[in-house]
Amino acid sequence: MSWSSSQATHRLRGQLSDMFSIPAEDVRCIYLEGAGCYGRNGHEDAAADAALLSREVGRPVRVQWMRHDEHGWDPKGPPTLIDLQARIDDQNQVSAWQSAFFIPQGAGGRVALLPANLADLPTIQELNPGGITNDSAIPYQFPNVRTTCHRLETTPLRPSWIRAPGRMQNTFANEAFMDEVAAELKIDPIEFRRQQIAPDDQRGHEILDRLEKLAKWEKRASPGQDSGERMLFGRGAAYVKYELKRTYVGAVAEVEVDRFSGKIHVKRFYVVHDCGQIINPASVRSQIEGNVIQTTSRTLKEELTFDRKRVTSLDWATYPILRFKEVPEVVIELIDRPEEEPWGVGEPSSAIVSACISNAVFDAIGTKMRSVPFKPEKVRAALS
Repeated sequence: MSWSSSQATHRLRGQLSDMFSIPAEDVRCIYLEGAGCYGRNGHEDAAADAALLSREVGRPVRVQWMRHDEHGWDPKGPPTLIDLQARIDDQNQVSAWQSAFFIPQGAGGRVALLPANLADLPTIQELNPGGITNDSAIPYQFPNVRTTCHRLETTPLRPSWIRAPGRMQNTFANEAFMDEVAAELKIDPIEFRRQQIAPDDQRGHEILDRLEKLAKWEKRASPGQDSGERMLFGRGAAYVKYELKRTYVGAVAEVEVDRFSGKIHVKRFYVVHDCGQIINPASVRSQIEGNVIQTTSRTLKEELTFDRKRVTSLDWATYPILRFKEVPEVVIELIDRPEEEPWGVGEPSSAIVSACISNAVFDAIGTKMRSVPFKPEKVRAALS
């Protein structure tokens, strides 16, 4: 019997059954309220620790991982490398779009239990890449689009989900590159997106129309010019049709970049959100605010570090997160569609945050930030 805050108690039951080579009906897992997370954390591994220890001593055992245990040993969001290319023809139109994604084999499936691996006991790792590769495609109508995904055979750290699995990385790459193409064509980035959305996708067009009004968007054909001042101001936009079939989100970020320190301050986010029928508007707003704040933290600060022996980002000093004084203002406009199916809110607006910030920094300094997190040393290097 196991008591755990596992995110998937039914899967934990199967994994413990495999680890001990006993029938699943002989394993009982009871869910307990515990600290939440945005993806797979260490609950299943701690439960397996307790089960192994209990078997050895013949009595119930309580296992509690400390902060450094979890930061050091829990599964990690998969590292992702994305290459994009676009061909521009003689009429200044995009005639081809090509993307290649490189992610670890196994990312997005059932993660093997760490104690079972260390004790050389049976454990199953199942590949389920759908959640990772979704939104690698683009919500636009370019001709000759080709997307490929390369599965890396090994990775030094166990890959698993993190909030908006794969979709933040994919949308970041796609939407940041959209601004680079728009700048090359000298087209306003929101107008460029509008031109590429299918004419009959009225919800997509309405998102961009409302976003321009909400953010009081001033059209620009290229990134802003360097004013020579210390504080550089920029605005950037991004758009997503989540999984190409449901929740629509458009957003604009406003940032200040300190030329000397390289620090980025995200001052404000404007978000227009269409998830179909809205059941609880207050809850929808809370989810959007949480998405923006947490993903701003991921974009500016959060970075896993490790050497050849171990993970080295083991606490909030070595893995810093956004502080209250750094939280951006979030301005939200909801589109309620009572005639439409209600869709999810917990992840879609996180997918566009990194791209918005990258595009706003591009507008401020004229140089693209292509690798998160956007730490001050990266910005200083870009400015130099």
